[in-house]
Amino acid sequence: MSNALFDPGREGILDDTIEMSVDDIRVILIRSTYSFDITDKFIVDLGSVDNGRSVALTGKTFTNGIFNAVNTSIVATAAVPVSAIVVVKHTGSDATARVICYDDTVVSGLPFTPAAGQTLNILWDTGANKVFKL
Repeated sequence: MSNALFDPGREGILDDTIEMSVDDIRVILIRSTYSFDITDKFIVDLGSVDNGRSVALTGKTFTNGIFNAVNTSIVATAAVPVSAIVVVKHTGSDATARVICYDDTVVSGLPFTPAAGQTLNILWDTGANKVFKL
């Protein structure tokens, strides 16, 4: 699988149920047991694949349909294989937190197995697509 927007995430951006400029946008480290499904809408739809979460992204910018933010980090919660990150709208509840983007290239060396408690730096693409492009 390559990087992609979830269809409900794209819909949420277009109908303003996801307001990228004001909503709390975060990143989740995803275990290798997850199989990308473009129709997933909420974090609960992903299953039990969470292996750590970032704090809210800062320095968000929006230029020519491209979303960017300041680099962030995630602390792995378990020593299990990981294969991607998912960008989400954090709401405090996995049942209402919308998934936006799946990315399996942003962390160098994916897939790999981090140590429990290992900090993984998320360095967004410095090329044309940054975090993601609509």
